[in-house]
Amino acid sequence: MSVTPATPTTPTTPSAAPAPGGGLRTALRSGFGLLGPRHGRHALSAEQIDALALPIGDDGVVIGVDAQGQPSVLGVNRPTPYDVLVIGGLWTAQVIALRTAATGARVAVETGRPAAWAQLVEALGVGPSGMSVHEVGRVPPQGASAGSPVLVVRDCGMRPPRGRVVSGPWQSVLTLLPYLSPVAPRLIRQARLVGVQRVSPDEAAQIGRFVGLPRGDVEALPTLADGVTLWCADRDRQYVMTQATDAETGLLGTARRMD
Repeated sequence: MSVTPATPTTPTTPSAAPAPGGGLRTALRSGFGLLGPRHGRHALSAEQIDALALPIGDDGVVIGVDAQGQPSVLGVNRPTPYDVLVIGGLWTAQVIALRTAATGARVAVETGRPAAWAQLVEALGVGPSGMSVHEVGRVPPQGASAGSPVLVVRDCGMRPPRGRVVSGPWQSVLTLLPYLSPVAPRLIRQARLVGVQRVSPDEAAQIGRFVGLPRGDVEALPTLADGVTLWCADRDRQYVMTQATDAETGLLGTARRMD
């Protein structure tokens, strides 16, 4: 019996592998990828390390611009209690509330003048990222959490009573005082951040003593333009101009100190 020999086949080529001593360039060109762009090395000396910084901005609500025209940010959504006191106009408090709601937080307003907030409630609605208005002393527990932060705005006149709902994790409280009042010293001591708009010279002198302002800032407070706030936190101070967007102007009108 004769046997027909099998047809010869092409031997299988083994996977490419770097030839000994071929180096990285040979390996890459043999099927392990393409050569990318060549960049010079970035190196710092030990003396330059302290000058290295990352351009990471603050996280929060843009409340205006500082004297250099840079955005000023108020971080109201925090894992720790945070109290803010604003001695100023309703317009500024409403802009902060509106922009806070725009970040996805809920806003609960405690006020004796609900009609002044009705237009904002209508624009925002009531829901996970909306606004609710309550009578003074009638704010229910808000159930704030990292996924559902809350800003409570207390617009309760010159002598706001002690609130039933206080600041806590993921729940900040902003108290609005139209002018200085007998309860102001307590509220200033309690607040982590104090914003002051245009006040009388006598009020400016008192606020200067409470907050520890230098003479120049005390003299400037009675001359501040509408929409300008001096924000004070510990030893830090910053003048901020709040400028409304077209949508905010349509809802709230132009910046004003008096209501």
